[in-house]
Amino acid sequence: MTGTYDLRIVLISLLIAGLASYTALSLTSRLALLADRRQRLLWLTGGAIALGTGIWCMHFVGMLAFSLPIEIGYDLLMTAASLLIAIAASGIALHVASNSVLGMRRLVASGVVMGAGIATMHYLGMDAMRMFPPIRFNPWLFLLSAFIAVAASIAAMWIAHALRAAGTHGLQRKRLAASIIMALAVTGMHYTGMAAASFAPDTVCLAANGLDNAGLGMAAAAITLTLLTITLVLSMLDQRYDSSTRELKGSLLRISSALRRLETVDPLTELPNRSTLLNHVALCLARARPRGRQLAVLFMDLDGFKTINDSLGHSVGDGMLKAFAQRLRQCVRPNDMVARLGGDEFVIVLENLDGAEFPGQMATQILEAMRQDLLIDGTALRVTPSIGIAMFPGDADTVDGLIKNADIAMYSAKQNGRNTYRHYEPAMGEQAMRLLLLQQGLQEALTHDTLTLHFQPKFDGATQRLTGAEALIRWNHPTLGIVPPSEFIPISERSGQIIEIGYWVVRHVCRQLREWERQGMPDLVIAVNLSPKQLAHPDIVEGMHAITREAGISPRRIIFEITESVAMDNARMTGEVIRAFHRVGFEVAIDDFGTGYSSLAYLQQFRVQQLKIDRFFTNGLDTHGEEGEAIVSAIVALAHSLKMQVVAEGVETESQMRKLRDLSCDQVQGYLLARPLPSDEFERFVRAQQQQPDAPGLS
Repeated sequence: MTGTYDLRIVLISLLIAGLASYTALSLTSRLALLADRRQRLLWLTGGAIALGTGIWCMHFVGMLAFSLPIEIGYDLLMTAASLLIAIAASGIALHVASNSVLGMRRLVASGVVMGAGIATMHYLGMDAMRMFPPIRFNPWLFLLSAFIAVAASIAAMWIAHALRAAGTHGLQRKRLAASIIMALAVTGMHYTGMAAASFAPDTVCLAANGLDNAGLGMAAAAITLTLLTITLVLSMLDQRYDSSTRELKGSLLRISSALRRLETVDPLTELPNRSTLLNHVALCLARARPRGRQLAVLFMDLDGFKTINDSLGHSVGDGMLKAFAQRLRQCVRPNDMVARLGGDEFVIVLENLDGAEFPGQMATQILEAMRQDLLIDGTALRVTPSIGIAMFPGDADTVDGLIKNADIAMYSAKQNGRNTYRHYEPAMGEQAMRLLLLQQGLQEALTHDTLTLHFQPKFDGATQRLTGAEALIRWNHPTLGIVPPSEFIPISERSGQIIEIGYWVVRHVCRQLREWERQGMPDLVIAVNLSPKQLAHPDIVEGMHAITREAGISPRRIIFEITESVAMDNARMTGEVIRAFHRVGFEVAIDDFGTGYSSLAYLQQFRVQQLKIDRFFTNGLDTHGEEGEAIVSAIVALAHSLKMQVVAEGVETESQMRKLRDLSCDQVQGYLLARPLPSDEFERFVRAQQQQPDAPGLS
C-alpha cells in the first residue's frame, strides 16, 4: 500500500518547523540574559512547552499531508506520550544552548539525547496509528532519519548557542537564515522517517476510532501556531524591555562613572582636584611617617592671570590654564602628583625626595620652563607662577598644615617680586595671619561701609587758588588700627577686592559732590586713582559712568589718575580705556610722570588732560639745583606742547613753590599748601577759602 503527499500541507509543516526554530533561537537569547534562577526556570519550562509542541505539531501536520487509501486515527495515550517526549527534548536543547559555555563533548552528548528524543517522538507518533500488520521500516532509511535527527539537534544547539548574544551584528538576519536551515533539517528527518515506512496492501488502522487524523492535525497546527507566535512575541517584548533596562543601566553607569570622575578630576585641566589631592597627601604622609622619609608640597599661583582672564576673555584664560597644566606635567617625575585646587592655583606633591634641596630644584625647573611662551589659540602668552614650598616633617605633619604653610610661602613669594619661590618659615605665619585679617576686614569694611575718604586740595600754580582735590582712601581696622593704603591696596589687588573698592570710592565721591552742591559749595574737580586691576577690568568705564549717571554728577567733575608704569604696561589696552573714558565725558591724568617709560609717542596717542610730576622731581628742585629745574622745565614744556596741564605733587617748601610758579606749572599739591583732610574738615577748608577773598582761594 502506497501513500501520497499534499504539497500545501507539507509547506505548512515546513512553516511550523521554521517558526518553532526561530522561537527556539529567540528563547535561547532570552534565557542567556536571565540571571534569576526562578525566572530562568519559568522561561525554560514555557519555552520547552512551546518549542516541543511546535516540533510535535510539525510531525502531525506532516502526517496529515500523507494520505493512505484507508481510514486513519491515532491512539490518545501514545500521541500524548509523543508530545511529552518532544517537550522534554526541547527543554534539554534550550537549557544546553543557553549556557555561557558549551564544550564539544557536552554538545555531542546533548545532541544525541535530543535527536533520540525527536526520533522517538516521530516513530512513537507513527506507531500511535496502530497499523496491522505493523509498519515495516527500511533499516538504512531508519538509521538515516535517526542520524539526521541527531545531526540536526547538534547543529541547532550550536547555532542557538552562537546566536544567543543579543548584541550580535545582523542578529535578525542570522536567526532567520538559521531557522530555515533548522526547519529543513527537522522536516528532512520527518520525511526521511516517513520514506522508511512501508505498509502492507491489506493494512488496517486499529486506532481508526481514536483521534481523527484531519481534525487533530488542523487543531494542533492552529493551536501550535498561536502558541509559538504568542511565545515569540512575549520573548521579543521581554527581551526589548530587558534591552531598554540594560541600556538604562548602562547610561546610569556611564553617568555614575562621569560623576565619580568629576569628584576626583578637574574637568578643565584633567588634573586631580582638591579632594583627590587631599587623599593623596594623606596616603603620602602615611607612607612617609614609618619610614622617616621627607615629603614636599609645592603650592603655586599664576602671576597676573586675572588680568589676562579679564582683558582677553575666559576662553583665553581657560586655554592658558590647560596649557600651563600640560607644561607642569612635563616638569615633574612620573610618580609626582600635579593637582589643580581651583582658579589659577596648582599643587605638586613630591615623594621619595633625593634630598632637602630637591623641591627648590624642582621649583627652579618649573620657573625656567614657564619662561617660554604658551600658545593659546594662536596667541603667544607668557605667565609665571609664584611658588611656596612646605616640607614634612620640618614645616608641618598634617595634610591641612602642609597645604596651608605652602600657601603662606607662596604669598611670601608674591610679596617678594613674584616669579620666584620661597620655603616656608614660621615668621611667615604671622604675616599670613595679618594678611588674612586684612583681607577679611576689607570685605567687612565694604559690607558695613566703614572705609573713609580724605581729600587733598589742589591749587592753581600761579594764584594758589583752590582748583579741586585728590580723593585718598583711608581705613581704620577695628583691631589693627590705622592700616596704610600702601599695605591694604596691594592685598585688595591680589584678592580682586580692588574693583569693588574702586566703585565704592567713586560712589562716595559722587555722594560728597552732591552734598557740597546742596550746601552751595563751588564745582570742584576730584581726582580718583585707578589701579592696574581696575584698568584691565572689562566693565570699568561703563561701571564708573553708571555710578555718576545714577548720582546725577557730570563726568567732567571727576578725573581718573593712571600711573605711568601701569599705563605703559599694556599701552594698547590703556589707549582703548582712555578713549572710552573720554567718550563718556571723563578726563584722565598720567600720574607719577617721569618714573616710567616717558614715551612721547604714547603720550600723543593717549591724549590725556594732565601730567602729574612725581614728587621725586619736585624734591629735585631743591636737591639737584639747575639740573632738577631743567628736568621739570622739560616736562612742563612737553606737556604744554601737547596741550596738557601739569600738576606737581609733593610740594613741601617755599622754594619748590616759587620755582614751579616760575616754570609755569599749572597746578600744585602738597603738605606746604594742605594735607589730606577728612570730608568735614575739607568742607570747612573750602568755606574758609571762600570767606577770604584777598587770600589764595577758589578758582
